[in-house]
Amino acid sequence: MRARAPRGEEGFVGGFAGLLFGMLLFVAGTLLAAYAWGVVDTKTATAEAARQAVRTYVESSDAARATAEADQAADDALTGYGRDPGRARVSISSGPFLRCARVTVTVTYPAPLFYLPFVGRLGSGQAVQALHSELVDPYRSGLAGVATC
Repeated sequence: MRARAPRGEEGFVGGFAGLLFGMLLFVAGTLLAAYAWGVVDTKTATAEAARQAVRTYVESSDAARATAEADQAADDALTGYGRDPGRARVSISSGPFLRCARVTVTVTYPAPLFYLPFVGRLGSGQAVQALHSELVDPYRSGLAGVATC
């Protein structure tokens, strides 16, 4: 017996289903990568905002100005990363404004569901949170008390 060459469109349905499934996997993988990039980009922005805010706080001259300046520093950092500071939540936790006091700033921002080039951020995913902590400088002038750290 001799093998016969396929004629017509025999076997097309099986090949077409494979192509369709492959395209579905490609699209799903691309969307997953776009979401992951959006989360990483948002994490970078929130980490930088928290770092800038806490650094500004510990270098301020008094507690009242420190909170306002730290909030402004976080807003400026988020704006620099192309984020809307109105969507961020900045939380500053510290004890009294003394030498060696630990200050922690937490910045929370919703990650985009997708980040596409030339389109921008689409949708809203889970919130990304970053925190940074520092001590008020023990050797700075203008603060009461002695350094205990």
